[in-house]
Amino acid sequence: MKELLRSTDPTVLAFASALLEGEDIDCFHVDVNMSVLTGGIGAIPQRLLVHPDDYDPALKVLLDNQIPLGR
Repeated sequence: MKELLRSTDPTVLAFASALLEGEDIDCFHVDVNMSVLTGGIGAIPQRLLVHPDDYDPALKVLLDNQIPLGR
């Protein structure tokens, strides 16, 4: 898996996931539980991962929709 996006904003993560789903690109959220443990203060960003073969098309989808990648 390859990191595509890193954010503390749950709306960005949800929107990015929906866009990728619409393009039939599977993605995986990580660090969700760590983010919850901090009490929702946004200290630990969540990451969105995709398969390495899907990275370039997924990156294009996010950039075309002006999604901040947080890297």
